[in-house]
Amino acid sequence: MKKTFILDTNVLLHDVNCLHAFEDNDIIIPMAVIEELDAFKSEGDTRGKNARMVSRTLDEMRSHGRLNEGVKLDKGGILKIELDKPNILPQSLAFNKADNSILNIAYTLSKKEGSYRKNAAPVIVVTKDINMRLKAEALGLASQDYTSDKVNVDELYTGVAELEVSAEQIDAFYRDKKLPVDPAVYYPNEFIILKSSDGSKKSAIGRVANSGEFVLRPLSVQEPTAWGIKPLNKEQRFAMELLLDDSLDIVTLVGTAGTGKTLITLATGLQRTMDENAYRRLVVCRSIVPVGKDIGFLPGTKEEKLEAWMGAIYDNLAFLADRRNPDEGEEKAHYLLDSGKIEIASVTHMRGRSLPGQYMIVDDAQNLTPHEMKTILTRAGEGTKVVVTGDPYQIDTPYLDVESNGLTYLVDRLKGQKSHGHITFTKTERSHLADLASKLL
Repeated sequence: MKKTFILDTNVLLHDVNCLHAFEDNDIIIPMAVIEELDAFKSEGDTRGKNARMVSRTLDEMRSHGRLNEGVKLDKGGILKIELDKPNILPQSLAFNKADNSILNIAYTLSKKEGSYRKNAAPVIVVTKDINMRLKAEALGLASQDYTSDKVNVDELYTGVAELEVSAEQIDAFYRDKKLPVDPAVYYPNEFIILKSSDGSKKSAIGRVANSGEFVLRPLSVQEPTAWGIKPLNKEQRFAMELLLDDSLDIVTLVGTAGTGKTLITLATGLQRTMDENAYRRLVVCRSIVPVGKDIGFLPGTKEEKLEAWMGAIYDNLAFLADRRNPDEGEEKAHYLLDSGKIEIASVTHMRGRSLPGQYMIVDDAQNLTPHEMKTILTRAGEGTKVVVTGDPYQIDTPYLDVESNGLTYLVDRLKGQKSHGHITFTKTERSHLADLASKLL
């Protein structure tokens, strides 16, 4: 049955292409949403950019007809901008709020008072605001989250699998340096732990080749190290294998706090940039999202402003520098930052840039929307390697969750690509306390 979806502002800002995600159903954009887009359009951040893109898209649709009467979409639905309706909401819902104005339109249309409707198609409010969905529920309205970009995190690709084979096959793997694997089951660059099926303790570790020949091959570097950092467990070992492989354009690392994903990524980046000159520069960027109450305006230069948000990067950089120069670790860290070979940037400042030949780290990527993630990755030029890290369970933005953030979306969409490698970290190495906190709190 054909449905009528009423979109909240946050849906349009979350995915600027969402107007094409509702198949042949009708879409209503309340005037309150247009007003909110107008208020956001002058902002210099991603929200402002998305508001302007949505406004331009709607303006382009005017060439196909009048939006107040309804414009036909490519998939057969109708897009319509709806003016405010006379308030029929209960008095407890203040009509001067944009959310309630949107709900009033939905409530009115659900009562079959919408003049454009010729049938009783179900009216559904689509919003990423949980409280708005609760208010819709109280009014007896159908509501839902925007789910077209959601990923089942329980089934998220981990990058590691186990395979039981005979002891003879393990021996053959060590002898021939390869073992055929099923392309319908495993992905390129996936790590496979071979275990003997006959009860013996024989085992082996390999990585599925990305060269077209679907075979398992031994790890390329047996004892990897980068800037004095050696892997402490198999997951870190696998991650270093991917980070040191220049044939991979993008590597994604997912794990809880303290698993070492940022440290080994930064160490490998310094190794490949500072020592080996494989890349022109190391670029580290993070989403600027406060944990807890925002501390407000920060004075100083761009670098001084970013220092408050880049504590994790500076801490890891100082730790690495101290391991190399125990007596002057802090001075060495400042020297690295002043050398011009390392750039610390916010995601906001990545728009419009082109970065060829760089080693680029996107940290705390769980705070990015799928659209923001796309914007960042399209900055990568020829010869650039991108490493994306984060923990989908540590999200600090109000309209993202473990299933809809840019990190999990990226891992899910890129699995199977020959130029992509991924590892999910499960073991905390920071400290016993950090391990307890990640498991129990």
